[in-house]
Amino acid sequence: MRGSDERTGALFSYVDVESRIRLDHPLRRIREIANAALAALDEDFGVLYARRFGRPSIPPERLLRAMLLQVFYGIRSERQLMERIEFDLLFRWFVGLGIDEVVWDHSSFSTNRDRLLSGEIAAKFLRAILAQPKVKRLVSSDHFSVDGTLIEAWASIKSFRRKDGSDDDRPGPGRNAERDFHKEKRSNETHQSTTDPEARLYKKGDGQPARLCYIGHAMMENRNGLAVDGGITQASGTAEREAALAMLDRRRRRRRITLGADKAYDVQQFVEDLRERTITPHIAIDGHLSKTGKPRATAMDRRTTRHPGYAISQCCRKRIEEVFGWIKGSARLAKVKLRGRAKVDAVFTLALAAYNLVRLPKLLGAPA
Repeated sequence: MRGSDERTGALFSYVDVESRIRLDHPLRRIREIANAALAALDEDFGVLYARRFGRPSIPPERLLRAMLLQVFYGIRSERQLMERIEFDLLFRWFVGLGIDEVVWDHSSFSTNRDRLLSGEIAAKFLRAILAQPKVKRLVSSDHFSVDGTLIEAWASIKSFRRKDGSDDDRPGPGRNAERDFHKEKRSNETHQSTTDPEARLYKKGDGQPARLCYIGHAMMENRNGLAVDGGITQASGTAEREAALAMLDRRRRRRRITLGADKAYDVQQFVEDLRERTITPHIAIDGHLSKTGKPRATAMDRRTTRHPGYAISQCCRKRIEEVFGWIKGSARLAKVKLRGRAKVDAVFTLALAAYNLVRLPKLLGAPA
């Protein structure tokens, strides 16, 4: 019999959101892990949200779960995220909103998000995920890899002006005035962006364009390729090595570990710094030819390269590109939409945590 297409309005509706989400949905396992990490941050939330007069703010747990959804699904803006939570039962269930609860205004969400990110919550959330017993057994404590990637800043190259203001726009119609960069020498010492002053003009290599950007850093354990630490620094030629040492110094270790890295880390001083920290450098050899045709002198020697573990680290370290590929592709952080190093750092670190959460359901379900 043919069904009727007539619409009938109902005065009451009893919708159990929990029953609408299938039992094998990957977000169920992700939400379980995320909630355990959020429970571990309860004291940090209490300090950040000190008791004050006024209306209650957005609960930080719901706020952080909504931010995770934005990363998981690559949602471009907070306005679009609020719209998606409004009509998507899966999003409402993951965030913790009931079917009849009002979704926040996008401006209120942005204000509360900035407040949450200012408390280093993203880094603590990443550590809380890795500290869970069922996750901790998946993480290697002996073998790691590091790398860096460019994160383009939310600023136009036209905003890169002289610090003394001598090249300000001439008065005229419109705000997007023409700029002539021909034969103009620009550097980070004499210029800075008026839109994001902490961004730096930088290029990755010869023949590539210079962009206003930051450098995102990640440390990966080599057993399952999970990100264990990371952050954002201003772009410079030494930023990757300095950030690697800072991440290593933050880790507690009782025995010697190995560190894999690409040829950009093949610098004598960096290798010496690792050995002073009782860390075995498993760094790719930079043997490119100099202008005179002679191969560059490498900081690595047979003390390390003759061992089979060196070759294994060289294979494992390349998996860190999967982390950056997911963050810049799926999470859409190739060009970040926030300004200021602190905010960019928090969003990047949260993306590292989201990458781990995406991979953990399958890793936890694999046979031991």
